[in-house]
Amino acid sequence: MPYLGAAYLWVKAAHVIFVIFLMAGLFMMPRFFVYHQETVPGSAEDQRWIERETRLLKIILNPSLILTWVFGLMLMVEIGAWHFGWFHLKLLFVLALSGYHGWTASYAKKLARGQRSLADKQLRMLNEVPGIAAAVIVIMVIVRPF
Repeated sequence: MPYLGAAYLWVKAAHVIFVIFLMAGLFMMPRFFVYHQETVPGSAEDQRWIERETRLLKIILNPSLILTWVFGLMLMVEIGAWHFGWFHLKLLFVLALSGYHGWTASYAKKLARGQRSLADKQLRMLNEVPGIAAAVIVIMVIVRPF
């Protein structure tokens, strides 16, 4: 039974808006890491990258992730998505993206401590994760192949 009524389209729009913000941040952060790793730990430039990464997490990524989940769960309940096969795969990729967000937050903290455990090439490859996940999620939501 629908509970959002006339608010459904507003909730859907908010969900898409915050997904866009989240994806932008998830694409930016590994790029930041590539540049940050080139700095000398403890240098003024290192501090500037720490501040940039912290702001990206606190102002864009964290709020966007929370609001994406809130609006997404509202939509899930509204359409009874749990009963659809396409939704299960979408949810799996959304959980993976949420984990990726957690990894970016964790790696930012490592960089802030002066630890550089990944090579630039690895970070550039990790930058592809959100794009691949987004492609699968969009196909599941739009095409609903099963």
